[in-house]
Amino acid sequence: MTAVADTRVSPHTRGSAHDLAGTGTLLRLALRRDRIMMPVWVLCLGLTASSTVGRLKSAYDTPARRANLVDDMNGNGSTRALFGAAFDDTLGALTVWRVGAFLTVFAAIMSLLIVIRHTREEEETGRQEALSAGMVGRRAGLTSALLAVAIANGAVTLLIAGSLAGQGGTGALALGLAVGLSGMAFGGLAAVAAQLTENARLARGLSSAAVGVAFVLRMAGDAAEDGSKGSGHVLVWLSPLGWAEYARPYADERWWPLLLIAVLAAASIALAYSLAGRRDVGASFYASRPGPPAAGPLLSGVYGLGWRLQRGALFGWAAGIVFAGAIFGGISDGANDFLGDSDKTRDIIQRMGGAQGLNDAFLAAMVGVLGTILTVYTTTSVLRVRSEETDQRAEPLLANAVGRLRWAGSHLVIAYLGPVVILAIGGLALGLGYGIAAGDLTDQLPRCLGATLAQLPALWVLTSVTLFLVGVVPKYSAAAWAFVGWVVALGWMGPALELSDSVMDTSPFSHLPKLPGDDVTAAPFLWLLLLSAVLAAGGLVGMRRRDIGG
Repeated sequence: MTAVADTRVSPHTRGSAHDLAGTGTLLRLALRRDRIMMPVWVLCLGLTASSTVGRLKSAYDTPARRANLVDDMNGNGSTRALFGAAFDDTLGALTVWRVGAFLTVFAAIMSLLIVIRHTREEEETGRQEALSAGMVGRRAGLTSALLAVAIANGAVTLLIAGSLAGQGGTGALALGLAVGLSGMAFGGLAAVAAQLTENARLARGLSSAAVGVAFVLRMAGDAAEDGSKGSGHVLVWLSPLGWAEYARPYADERWWPLLLIAVLAAASIALAYSLAGRRDVGASFYASRPGPPAAGPLLSGVYGLGWRLQRGALFGWAAGIVFAGAIFGGISDGANDFLGDSDKTRDIIQRMGGAQGLNDAFLAAMVGVLGTILTVYTTTSVLRVRSEETDQRAEPLLANAVGRLRWAGSHLVIAYLGPVVILAIGGLALGLGYGIAAGDLTDQLPRCLGATLAQLPALWVLTSVTLFLVGVVPKYSAAAWAFVGWVVALGWMGPALELSDSVMDTSPFSHLPKLPGDDVTAAPFLWLLLLSAVLAAGGLVGMRRRDIGG
């Protein structure tokens, strides 16, 4: 706050120049707050591509092996859905195929988190209003957030381009721009969501949903058609992530799809600026409607209130997982058709989903994707306890005949039981999609349902880690996102990068059997449940002993 106060411009002064007053100071403040998170994101994204080149070079050391890999992968919709199309058999092109789709997704996630943290979250906590009452322009906060995300994506672009320059400078630049511009596009969409919604949680949810829809559209389009032949599928063209893929780095680059991403970024940023100038600080265009004059029966207790606060996220995630499960199930049949004699291809798929038949291995990989994605939901649900504290909504409840553990339990019951419901209906959707495609609905439906529900012990470990941080070290509760990011990155990119077992075992999901198809023993489930219970108990004890809001 002290650093910002040095920028002295009257808040009553009008004009676009004064709307940006204090932007530089706010930018420095944002970069200082993100001095750990942002470099970690940038380094992880930038160095992933360079590390992949070496692994591909050792695994596919001859042009013939690389050509066979491209033929195998492009010949099956299942692997095209996961990785995208391979447009050439050079090391650079194979690197783009292996990690390009994931790099664009994680750049989008990084960008939306940065933008919303420094826009809507600042307004929700009241910090932006305090700054605006001083000497800061009305669009300075939005501008500083967009500049911060531009710096992050620019650094990612340069790091990717520099690390892959040895494989060809033009292709390296194309991939770097595809990742960086994708991050800026979704950062702009997050800025729009921050203007439309009244709280950071909803803004993050809408922005994340946009990334999820773009990813699923890209997957469905690539599964339906080999984009390396012809102009590509219409569903891929409907996705900004598909535009990044069809820029074809290291394969006769096409620059105009990158222009589409740049236009989307510019249009979304312009819309965010326009909306920011038409509302008051802290207000939104779609505020919550006033409630009824009398509370319903569900709001007569603290658990009813917890359900009311958490139900929107639960319904939204359930709908998304059902959609993704149906898509994943539909594209999983036939994964065995392209295997042929390629031992390397078998090794890739089995590292992702287990040593069972290839169809089951691909299904197991998709189940793992659903489980790791859901860690974002459970972490958000538990952190709602902390936000209720810091926003001073918990104290009025606790001043009544409501104990701390009972109040926390009203949110935690959703955090722990919500994933049971979401995974159950997601497993049913996965089983229906796969069973219908394979013509064996009776057997496949219960197998897929059991496989998705088997993810719960690992998912609950992440939930309990977040609870432990909230209860014992609440000041650092946001560090739970670092663990979530690590687990998601391992689940999605670890097999592709062929990371060692010692690294992969840092994720609780790596200790579970790869279902359906793998052998099941009780030990990993019991150990994970025990670890989850110990962490949860520690978090609840800490919450009971510390000051609320402390």
